[in-house]
Amino acid sequence: MTEVEIGGTKRGRSAYSFDDIALVPTRRTRNTEDVSTNWKIDAYDFSFPIIAAPMDSVVSPEVAIAYGKLGGLAVLDLEGLWTRYEDPSAEFKKIAGSKVENAVEVLQKIYAAPIKPELIKARIKEIRSSVAELERELAANVIDPEDKDFWNQVKLLKPDNREFWNKIDMSCGNEPVYLDPTKPFDRIKIHAIEAGAFAMIAKSFDDARSKAVPPKFYLDKEEETVMVRTEYKKLRNKAYSELQKLYDKNSTKLFYIAKVVDANSTQYRKSTPLDVLYENMDRYISGDGAENNKERAAKTFTDAVNMDMESLKIKSIVRDSVFFKYIINKPDGYIYHSKTNALLGRNVPDVIEHLKNPLNEDILKDLNLACEKYWNT
Repeated sequence: MTEVEIGGTKRGRSAYSFDDIALVPTRRTRNTEDVSTNWKIDAYDFSFPIIAAPMDSVVSPEVAIAYGKLGGLAVLDLEGLWTRYEDPSAEFKKIAGSKVENAVEVLQKIYAAPIKPELIKARIKEIRSSVAELERELAANVIDPEDKDFWNQVKLLKPDNREFWNKIDMSCGNEPVYLDPTKPFDRIKIHAIEAGAFAMIAKSFDDARSKAVPPKFYLDKEEETVMVRTEYKKLRNKAYSELQKLYDKNSTKLFYIAKVVDANSTQYRKSTPLDVLYENMDRYISGDGAENNKERAAKTFTDAVNMDMESLKIKSIVRDSVFFKYIINKPDGYIYHSKTNALLGRNVPDVIEHLKNPLNEDILKDLNLACEKYWNT
């Protein structure tokens, strides 16, 4: 690569962004032993030629640690949020949650906080301490994180130490893979996953859920597992509590909710014993009904509880009307009232909104009478 003069005695080489290059396969192949992607800055060698940009959205102290351990170079923005806030997590959430129209205002307000010199030192020490700890455990090499010549004293975790870094890999399958943070190699893998080094492994369950195409695996930390379990338990207990209230005080609403959430809505009539409604809804909330995902089942039930009586009844009428063909789908993709051939909408939500309109009261009355006749048998 051609060197360019920077000024004085300084010289440099051109670098490229992703927009400057295109990797195209060729018919000729090379043995991996004959190819090197190593590169150097001064006395420092790196095993793959990619620099992580000094951007808050790209590099955090954890990412810098993991990137370095994998043989690359990550640059932390010392004028970014990591040197303005002790823990910028809340600020990152504000940025992610901002709308297009006020994004600039949000960014200006967040970045108005002053840079704290003590945080710069803390971030650098955080990165060095992690490397020093692993050097001590794996290579019996004791390094002081405060040493000005720190990086020159690193022996094992050098970016160009391919023999070592080739040992860092992950194999995932149907069975859980347990990583022990007290073991050096496992700790490196955890850092790498948190930095996004493995495309098929998300750094957390929430991270996996937030992606358009969720990875097949995610890092499941104990505290996150407990948090997810607790959230589900609270949701489930709330659903059971609402079920008991309905059983004690509002059996009519429980009847309509059963019709709305249960796939077999026509099994319920006004004569159905209240205990049967309770038992079936109890099983539904537990994930033993039409919805076998326990969390979704509990949420669906509580969402139904929060609906007003009019919406619940109309939804019940629509569900049974579809079953008894009081309303039908036609080849044009729309739903019609069988008796009057009136167009009701393209889907069930459209039909419900159509029937709520006072102008369509006659159709609603007709469907209500037909359903009530069945419900009262």
